[in-house]
Amino acid sequence: MDITAAKASGPSGQVLGSDLGAKPSVKTVPKFDIYGYVDRVPIRGIRRTTAKRMLESQARTAAVTSMEQADVTRLVGMRERLKGPMKEQKGVNLTYMPFIVTAIVRALKLHPLLNSMIDDEREELVIKKYYNIGVAVAIDDGLMVPVIKAADQKSLWELAEEIASLAKTAQERKIDLADLKGGTFSITNYGVFGGTYGTPIINYPETAILGIGRIMDAPLVVEGTMKVRKVLPLSLTFDHRAYDGAVAAKFLRDLVRLLENPEELLLNMEGG
Repeated sequence: MDITAAKASGPSGQVLGSDLGAKPSVKTVPKFDIYGYVDRVPIRGIRRTTAKRMLESQARTAAVTSMEQADVTRLVGMRERLKGPMKEQKGVNLTYMPFIVTAIVRALKLHPLLNSMIDDEREELVIKKYYNIGVAVAIDDGLMVPVIKAADQKSLWELAEEIASLAKTAQERKIDLADLKGGTFSITNYGVFGGTYGTPIINYPETAILGIGRIMDAPLVVEGTMKVRKVLPLSLTFDHRAYDGAVAAKFLRDLVRLLENPEELLLNMEGG
C-alpha cells in the first residue's frame, strides 16, 4: 500500500495503523452549479449502450427524413372486425403493428434497396433477400429492438403473437440476444405515446427506419368532398449514401397505398 495515499488521523498529521486499512476518501461531485441544485444521474447499462448506438448511427450515416400520411380509415375498420374473432380463436390481441409490418414487407419487395445494410469496410451496399423486421420497444432506461425473423412468411395472427411475445420479454429483460440481431429494416412506434411525426435514428448498419405516429382524425378531400378520416403519420429516415430521395419517396408511396387498401394485405399471406 502507498502510505502517502492513506488518510492521516493521528496527532500532528501522523498516519496510524488504523489508517492503513481505511478506505480512501472519494471525492464527491457537488450537486449544484452556479444557478442552483442539480441531480446527477449516471449513464449506465442499456441507456449507455443506447446512447453509443445512437451516436454511432448519427456519425456514420447521411440521414434524411421524408414524411407522409396514410388514410387508414378502412384499416381501422378492418382491425375492428378482426380483433374480436382473433382474440376468441387465437387468444391474441390484434394491434395495428401486424398490418404495418405486412405492408412494409410488401413495399420492401417492390423497393429492395431499402432492405439493406452498408458494409463500410468494403464500400458495398448489401441488399438482403430476407425480411427481418425490427420493432423498437421502449423500456425503463433505453430501447431494445427485437427482430421478427422471416416476417414475409408469417400470417397476421402469427405476427401479432410474435410481436407481443418479443415486446413482453424485452420489457422483462428476459429476451434472448439472438432475438435482437439480424434485422434488415426497423420500425419505431412513438404514436403509442401521442407523437405524430419525428426524425427517427437509423438502426445502423441498416439503411432505413420507419417512424409511426398516432392515428388521428383529420379533414381530407375524398372524391371532391371534405371528410373527416383516420390518418396515420409516417416518417421514414434513410441513409442517403445508399439511395436517393426518389427511391425513398416511391417506397412511401407504395406503403401508403397498401395501408389505404388493407384488403391487399390479406391476399396471398403465407403461414398460418
